[in-house]
Amino acid sequence: MSFGERLTAAVARFGPLCAGIDPHPALLAEWGLVDDASGLAAFCDAAVSALAGQVAAVKPQSAFFERHGSRGIAVLEDVLAGLAGTGTLTVLDVKRGDIGSTMDGYADAYLGVGAAMAADSITVSPYLGFGSLDPAFRAAEEAGRGVFVLARTSNPEGGSVQLAPVDGGTVAQSMVDGAAARNADAAPLGGVGVVVGATHDHGLDLGGLNGAVLAPGLGAQGATPADLAERFGGLNGVLLPAASRSILKAGPTVPALRAAAESQRDALAQALTVLR
Repeated sequence: MSFGERLTAAVARFGPLCAGIDPHPALLAEWGLVDDASGLAAFCDAAVSALAGQVAAVKPQSAFFERHGSRGIAVLEDVLAGLAGTGTLTVLDVKRGDIGSTMDGYADAYLGVGAAMAADSITVSPYLGFGSLDPAFRAAEEAGRGVFVLARTSNPEGGSVQLAPVDGGTVAQSMVDGAAARNADAAPLGGVGVVVGATHDHGLDLGGLNGAVLAPGLGAQGATPADLAERFGGLNGVLLPAASRSILKAGPTVPALRAAAESQRDALAQALTVLR
């Protein structure tokens, strides 16, 4: 199955929520865990147990694993393996982007058939040029995986680049259009999604995307399900709102985490009926 087919099935089964796994130091402390690889592993064991088979997607933030070195990367591998086959897809937030053989290497690491750090999808940065991501697109398509291209992020600094004019539009719109071109002939959904922050009006035309929008910012960052329904009303594709802190703060017990995810999932399902 293609990534588009698998994501469509996951959202139909579980609703549109993408739950983040962001084990940053403050959150480990709130859970009473030591800020080392053992604390990281305990945190992730609870999160995977709570979320696997309950939500459409889970988004581990690679940086919080990398800060623990090779032992942290081993925990990340366990997270990806623990979610595989559960019906919950993984969106590994690594924001990789480079050129030539280096991008080939990133594609081999995360997206290729038999990839060492195989995820169902990853985030990528296109700001060395959209075409620089071709190795990731090719590897993802061959392996039935997906790619989410940064388009309009929610951080204030992003506007100076993403809103710069180009070809009668903006750089951000050109990224959406590039993804749409790659998804044009796909059914039910293309494998190239975009990342668009949910915390403000994005000003993008998403009507031709035929792909998924990963929309971080739900919950603790301020975006509500009602905001999402308003801001993404013109989307041709699947909206995948991402929430992390608002779910993870309910830990450390598995039942509490699962209940928080279910509450967020159900609120989204009710608010986003207008997008169906």
